[in-house]
Amino acid sequence: MADGVRVHPLGLCESEDVGAGTRVWAWAHVMPGARVGADCNIGDHAYVEGGAVLGDRVTVKNAVLVFEGVTVGDDVFLGPNVLFTNDLRPRAHVKKGTDALLPTVVEDGVTLGAGTVVVCGTTLGRHAFVGAGSVVTRDVAPHSFVAGNPAVHRGWVCSCGERLGADLGCGCGRAYEHGTDGLRVRADVVTPVG
Repeated sequence: MADGVRVHPLGLCESEDVGAGTRVWAWAHVMPGARVGADCNIGDHAYVEGGAVLGDRVTVKNAVLVFEGVTVGDDVFLGPNVLFTNDLRPRAHVKKGTDALLPTVVEDGVTLGAGTVVVCGTTLGRHAFVGAGSVVTRDVAPHSFVAGNPAVHRGWVCSCGERLGADLGCGCGRAYEHGTDGLRVRADVVTPVG
């Protein structure tokens, strides 16, 4: 574990691969073999299983469950009670190896609202935003705002988190255009720093 990792006296961090500045709060459990980046905040009752990966500056709110096969990028927000699955056909009496698990990828800057369920085998594109209580059953395009059960596209969001209007511009100064896999920043618009 890196210097500067803080584990609450009632938290349990068994991983040796935790970045500097990360905080693990009461009743949270980070298993051996989990990889956690720098400056993460892992809230009460959260669980990070061995084989799961969290990038840098990830916020893991209370009661989040991150299982093996889930890879989370940098600057991701996981709201309270977010749940990731890793097996499409679980059976208690059938023992499967890790090769039977379906990977899930959460790219940089994604927000998952409270109570979101992410079904394994999906990719959530950079800066996507998932509304609270949604069930993600398929890939989510970058900058897409999705909600519902199953989650469906309802609009677009800026990397700052604000909904975008029909012109795909944001009050923060960023402007977007449609790309092959979602939105991308327009090259002719200067993006403000900060």
